[in-house]
Amino acid sequence: MRSPEANGPITTAAQHGVSIGAVPDDWWQLYDDPKLDALVKAALAANTNVRVAAANVQRALAMYHEVESENLPQGGVQAEAARAQISGESFLKEEKLPVVNLAAAALSISYQIDFFGKLARADEAALAAAEASQAALDVVRVSVAAETVRAYVQGCAANHEFDIANEQLTLQEKSVAITRKLVDAGRDQPTDLLRAQAQADTLRAALPHFQAQHDAATYRLAVMLGKVPGTLDPSAAQCRRIPQLAQPLPVGDGTALLKRRPDVRQAERELASATAKIGVATADLYPSIRIGASIGASGVLEHFGQGRTEQWSVGPMITWSLPTNGVRSHIKGMEAGADAALAHFDGVVLKALQETQTSLSAYTHELQRDDALRDARDKSRAAAEQNHKLYQAGRAPYLTSLDAERTHASAEAALAASETQVALDQVNLFLALGGGWQSSAVSAANAASTANATLEKASPAASHKTAASDDTPATSTASSASLH
Repeated sequence: MRSPEANGPITTAAQHGVSIGAVPDDWWQLYDDPKLDALVKAALAANTNVRVAAANVQRALAMYHEVESENLPQGGVQAEAARAQISGESFLKEEKLPVVNLAAAALSISYQIDFFGKLARADEAALAAAEASQAALDVVRVSVAAETVRAYVQGCAANHEFDIANEQLTLQEKSVAITRKLVDAGRDQPTDLLRAQAQADTLRAALPHFQAQHDAATYRLAVMLGKVPGTLDPSAAQCRRIPQLAQPLPVGDGTALLKRRPDVRQAERELASATAKIGVATADLYPSIRIGASIGASGVLEHFGQGRTEQWSVGPMITWSLPTNGVRSHIKGMEAGADAALAHFDGVVLKALQETQTSLSAYTHELQRDDALRDARDKSRAAAEQNHKLYQAGRAPYLTSLDAERTHASAEAALAASETQVALDQVNLFLALGGGWQSSAVSAANAASTANATLEKASPAASHKTAASDDTPATSTASSASLH
């Protein structure tokens, strides 16, 4: 992907609620919530998908070192002893030869001369594959961090929406009580009391839904932390306010985005590996040259070690497979694989840009919607209060007051849902921006213990923070060894 548009500024970055600042590594710290920080840290240490990806990195490293060892001299030791009856006919003798004790021992060493670059290209392919595996681990880390924050936000949002609905229910129950007094005093109709009670029942019916949403978010959060659903410390999901950013969300530019997204890096390393494999296949068109030497002894056991049993050899060994039609077909297959890897890389780049622009558009427009809903909520609240006073004074029918209360309740619910969506859109945008894999690796045990200690001390209330990214991949918890 060489289009200059891919490296330019993100087009909607000048919109409300975002800035062109660098995307922080640990973007969830922008929420300034110690409990959330501890949950993400624990998830990155204990999540099962992270553990699988880390094991895959170790496997890729082992395969790389296996290929790398082909550059070293290869040696071997052989020894044997036997009591044998040798055929006289094999020596053109008519008599039967006596049974003898035989012994043989040899030490050999050889070294392949990489005239045509097969070993070097094999090293490149294996190293690129290992680096792609590391990038795949980083992809998982980005996803785990985002999904942990998402589950936490959903739990907080469910509590927040429950509180708003419960507050509306409390107000409506007060309205029911007032209406009952007016009916008892003969100042109102019994049907108005039924309408007020029906409105209260409608508001009450929404509460179990929010409780179920909170439970589901808690179960997801437990799984993200590698725990059995239902076993998470209840204090981890007691927040009752939706996490909010105290500053415009930083999005950076296209160049930084493509450098930061680990899936782009993974696709680029897979392309490098596929390209190197073409060189490995091409080297098979030419002879393989190996220099070897051996020394040892072979003969009758009683003579073993005497000069007549000694043997040695030194010299080159050349192997060349002919005809090369099969090799050339193999090369074409590798070239097609590289073309596919290039197309995949271009697709990943385009997808990264598309996801970022889509998430950014959704976030900025939801912010606009949230502002409009907040204005509507404020006006509907004022209207409901005025109509209720008029109703109590006998200057307006109850239906007018009830309709205003319904409008206010709907506006409160819509605003709460929008606030939830704003927070989720923030998570989606951070996920599309690709941050969250750069953190310094710590041991799984230390990460888990530190996170648990923080969870115990952190307050249940949620609030609202991170650092600029660079091009240096972070080492995973389970794969701190260098790829080199």
